[in-house]
Amino acid sequence: MFGLDGKTALVTGGAGSIGLESARLLRAHGARIALVDRDAAGLARAEAALGGPAGDILTVEADVATPEGAAHYVAATVARFGGIDILFSNAGNFGVAAPIEEYPLEAFDAVLAVHVRGAFLAAQHAVPHMKRGGSIVITSSVAGLRGDPGVYGYITAKHAQTGLMRVLAKELAPRGIRVNTVNPGPVDNGFQKAVEDDLGQVIGRDGTEFFNDIIPMGRHARPEEVARSVLYLASDQSSFTTGAILSVDGGMSV
Repeated sequence: MFGLDGKTALVTGGAGSIGLESARLLRAHGARIALVDRDAAGLARAEAALGGPAGDILTVEADVATPEGAAHYVAATVARFGGIDILFSNAGNFGVAAPIEEYPLEAFDAVLAVHVRGAFLAAQHAVPHMKRGGSIVITSSVAGLRGDPGVYGYITAKHAQTGLMRVLAKELAPRGIRVNTVNPGPVDNGFQKAVEDDLGQVIGRDGTEFFNDIIPMGRHARPEEVARSVLYLASDQSSFTTGAILSVDGGMSV
């Protein structure tokens, strides 16, 4: 149904819950998987969770925010599997939440480096190895559709990813490569828990309760729910979808 047999999916941020669950689902539908992360121990756990080591799984430790890192993980993927059909640009970090007067410049720069520079470098290095019918999916966020107090680095980066996606979608459409963002709302994972703990100190209330109160469906997403949307955008089921924002946020952005 999803047409992934024999295709190669490169997943950055592969040690995190969304990256891992997306890799698991893509592999279940026939894709070969290259997992990229800077967390070597996390990569080993992700590989084990997928049932590896196995011939259809590659793990690459790399810093997505550097040209050298991007060149390394793309070259390793191409050397192992011969090309790239799906690029899931999913690596992310949060930084901090703080009032504008106190927000550290180094945190702002670090968040933009991973989300924006990282996604740009991933596309720049992967696109030459992608053929017609390829798909690029960038993990943005409901944060790319709204604003919240003190979240300067993360929200700015997530808005910027939308601009990057739209430029790529226009440029790559004639080459038959689709580019979209998946925009999760709060997800039930460790990354989000850290975000909520930080945000709670800024807004003066429990961060998890704050989000659940403003999500119409009243709960966080499960990582596998986001992964199903990634599968759709990565597969031939979305063959005429490009330049789109797919919100997976329980109605939070409505």
